Amino acid sequence: MNNSQWSDSAHEGEILAGQALDYVRAISPYVTGKPIDAVAREFGLTDILKLASNENPLGASPRATETLRAQNWDLNIYPDGGGYALKAALVQQFDLEPSGIVLGNGSNDLLEMVARAYLAPGRNAVFSAYAFAVYALATQATGAQVKVVPALPPEHPTMPFGADLPSMLRAIDAETHVVFLANPNNPTGTWVDQDALEAFLRAVPPTVLVVLDEAYSEYVDRPDFPDGLMLCRQFPNLVVTRTFSKIYGLAALRVGFAVAHPAVVAMLDRVRQPFNVNHLALIAAEAALQDEDFLAHSRQVNAVGLRFLQQAFQTRGMATIPSLANFITVLVGIPAGIVFDALLREGVIIRPLGGRVDTGGISCHIRITIGTQAQNERVLAALDRVLPQLLGAKGGSS
Repeated sequence: MNNSQWSDSAHEGEILAGQALDYVRAISPYVTGKPIDAVAREFGLTDILKLASNENPLGASPRATETLRAQNWDLNIYPDGGGYALKAALVQQFDLEPSGIVLGNGSNDLLEMVARAYLAPGRNAVFSAYAFAVYALATQATGAQVKVVPALPPEHPTMPFGADLPSMLRAIDAETHVVFLANPNNPTGTWVDQDALEAFLRAVPPTVLVVLDEAYSEYVDRPDFPDGLMLCRQFPNLVVTRTFSKIYGLAALRVGFAVAHPAVVAMLDRVRQPFNVNHLALIAAEAALQDEDFLAHSRQVNAVGLRFLQQAFQTRGMATIPSLANFITVLVGIPAGIVFDALLREGVIIRPLGGRVDTGGISCHIRITIGTQAQNERVLAALDRVLPQLLGAKGGSS
């Protein structure tokens, strides 16, 4: 059906959209990172660097890739809905109980499960400002109230824009059923340490579910960084989500897992879609778990690249937010959307944390995925070309 056919029924379409739930119509859809193909079509470019979605620049786990290539697939057969083999591999890798694991179509799917099982109109979810956008989307989709707690101020001496755990505790009330906390956080890269997190978990009422999103935790190598999978044994109201999309390099396959008390997992399984993880994803994730060399190499490349970019921006007098993840968030001094547009013309895709107007907060920050050394140098060179022009234009118009 072409656009003119749809336009003939535009009025009817508006009426049907109006029949949707009020809180669904109020949602602003999640905007994904700009695809490489879209930039190629729009600007006629062929050499495009994407550092927008925190994908592994080294590609996928070689073990996962080799395993998929070696298989003959019966694509007409549904996958194992319970994910027995992958759960068994997770049990062995992390010393878990099978009844305490639920699999998801990426960790986003798991966040949605928590929301569907525990949130509804009249309830609320608490999370920090500058947290992962899906927390708000998943909460709003259930009709529950979003309670966004202001983050630590930009002038905070150690963790600017980080989660303010004491304030999050004070925001919890009788209608709070879920608290979302990412560690490290996306899109800032900030984190909470072991002592702070344990103190927070002890203070949260036991009837409130705490979702600890550890999508980037495999990149962290610090003795004071908490291991959510261990903390689950101590706190029955803790749910830990992890993903194979980041360090394992399986973003295209969409697979993640959550660990929680078996009683909580039983509730999540009630709202989980049947066969929510496809067969190729299950097989690849199982193989990737064993790819210790690839994980170690990915971690090392990321650590070197993160230090390089931190120092490069410091040399340029540009403030960055402390990060333990596989990305760095940097203050560019003008609305992020303007810088994003300019970099697209250079064939470089990053993630703007604001639009084309300075609205405060982190709206003048961009997030850059840590790439290989050559990729890191390329994004810096592109910024060195476009920022002086943009800042000069800003000065000239003021």
